[in-house]
Amino acid sequence: MNLILPAQTSRFRRCLKKFLIFLGIVVISLVCLALIKDQIVKLVVTREASKLIGAPVHIDGLSLSLLDSTIRISGLMIANPAGFPEGHLVFCPKMNLIYDRATIFKKNRHFHIMDIDIKEIELTHNREGQLNVDALKIMQRPKAVPPTPLQIDLLALTIGKIIHKDYTKDTEPDVRVYDVNRHDIYRDLVLARQLTRLLLAEPMKIVAIKRAGIYGEAQVAGESMLRIVGQATLVGKDSVQETIEAGFDQMHALSLEVLKRMGTITKNDAPNGAIKANINGTMVALKLRRKEDQATEITISARQFMFPKLDIAGGVLYQILHELR
Repeated sequence: MNLILPAQTSRFRRCLKKFLIFLGIVVISLVCLALIKDQIVKLVVTREASKLIGAPVHIDGLSLSLLDSTIRISGLMIANPAGFPEGHLVFCPKMNLIYDRATIFKKNRHFHIMDIDIKEIELTHNREGQLNVDALKIMQRPKAVPPTPLQIDLLALTIGKIIHKDYTKDTEPDVRVYDVNRHDIYRDLVLARQLTRLLLAEPMKIVAIKRAGIYGEAQVAGESMLRIVGQATLVGKDSVQETIEAGFDQMHALSLEVLKRMGTITKNDAPNGAIKANINGTMVALKLRRKEDQATEITISARQFMFPKLDIAGGVLYQILHELR
């Protein structure tokens, strides 16, 4: 019969206490490193973006996750360039990105999904008649400089409001507000200036401001870019969602076909629009829901060993949308 002596019990408790203290220190250290990492990335992104754009850039929060290949930005604001009244050019409450790990530190960056929610774009003419967009450094790119490659598989762009301020007529500006409320999805962007076109040239069209330079960029940038009717967003750490103008049965058949090609089907509940699949060890769950006007909402989540795999979910969505072309 084995007896546990009081001395052994006391020693065990001391070891357990030390282990718990050590574990607590490790957890706190990891949390601190994560916070410091995000602060460093935020500082670098803010500084480089300000230099590239030619106007002050402010970010409230930035979170970079290497685990699920996501970048989440909150409170992004691009201020007016020098020579313009105080104010902002762009206010973006949130921006979510799913990136390709293999290209994150390379010049030719690849993003699986960009989800950009712009609340306001403020176009301002100063007293000299110059437009704040024209004063940006990013718009002064010499013709001899080759276009910057930037691969974006899927771009979900929301623009809420466009404000036009004109200081050319009086001390107080002539202010006009356009409630746009546009939700557009674009696929297969291959140049950085395509993104510039969508963020700047399209709003200028709405306000009927014409600039030869930016419209020339828009004409070139428009090549190879495809607009999709629908709304896409990142709805969680492991899921993407989109509403698209296609029937429920058509979307189920198409989704099932794509998932069969990508992996192994583990569940297919056709009446309820639920499909589950195993894609290289990642468990993918797809859910369809009927919407009005023959539209269908599709939600895709992906996890591997309980860890979110947003890049896999985005890849499945991209493949399904590719079949709708």
